[in-house]
Amino acid sequence: MAGRAESEPFDRHLDAYLDYLGAEAGRSDRTRAAYRTDLLDFLRFAARKGVRDPGAVTRPLVTLYFVSLRRRRLAPSTVARRLAALRGFYRFLLRERHVASDPTEDVSSPRRGQALPRVLSPEEVARLLAQPDPREPEGLRDRAMLELLYSSGLRVSELVGLDVGDVDLESELLRVVGKGDKARVVPVGSYAVRALQAYLALGRPRLARRSPALFVGRAGRRLTRQWVWASLRRYARAAGISRVVTPHVLRHSFATHLLEGGADLRSVQELLGHANIATTQVYTHVARQHVRQVFDRAHPRDAWEP
Repeated sequence: MAGRAESEPFDRHLDAYLDYLGAEAGRSDRTRAAYRTDLLDFLRFAARKGVRDPGAVTRPLVTLYFVSLRRRRLAPSTVARRLAALRGFYRFLLRERHVASDPTEDVSSPRRGQALPRVLSPEEVARLLAQPDPREPEGLRDRAMLELLYSSGLRVSELVGLDVGDVDLESELLRVVGKGDKARVVPVGSYAVRALQAYLALGRPRLARRSPALFVGRAGRRLTRQWVWASLRRYARAAGISRVVTPHVLRHSFATHLLEGGADLRSVQELLGHANIATTQVYTHVARQHVRQVFDRAHPRDAWEP
């Protein structure tokens, strides 16, 4: 069509964009998989409307797609993520001169209410971490795994990706590879150090000898994220915690408890591996709630009734 850059079918452009995200933008395999899922959802919608060329997508079509997402009652965060994925895709196509305009321009993102992170109390954390049975190699492993999640605020993908060589127990430090394959070094608390020492000395040799993975199962294979999630739910029930407990809840608890203990936001950002401090600031809202509760209990003009 005259006046418009030459375009090709969606799928070829999608593959090129995903390659770009990995090779040049440094996005992780998980992030690229999420983008692929989001973009394929839009491509299927466009195909149902008879549009199979990215250059033929119009702003009204994009708007109609996001109306359909709201009708499907998807969470605002999911809708916002899909818009971000589509915007990134079209910026790439514009840069590569595969399209002449960006149909996502001026399409507004849904308002996202900032949900406060769910956190456990220190007492709940202590009950949870006491559940694994240290008399069994799996119990030693699980105790070390849970202690490390809470001690160092790891993402579950970071935890299962650890190798034995990433742990320096003498220095009480851990090398972690986070989002975008960015490495950081985080401290390991004394309880986690002792749990790791016991696991490496008494538990892991009975589970695997040749695998480089730190946390392994009976067959010597690296544990999966799904396995960690299921184990954590089981231990939470055994600890009498009625709320849903996930690895990210332990990460939230780690960050919140640090802030409540007086840690500064920049240090917590570095420990969590957040690229942007705005991501970390959500924890200050939870910490402020704690400060307010302390104030209400302790201040003589607030705690006492006149």
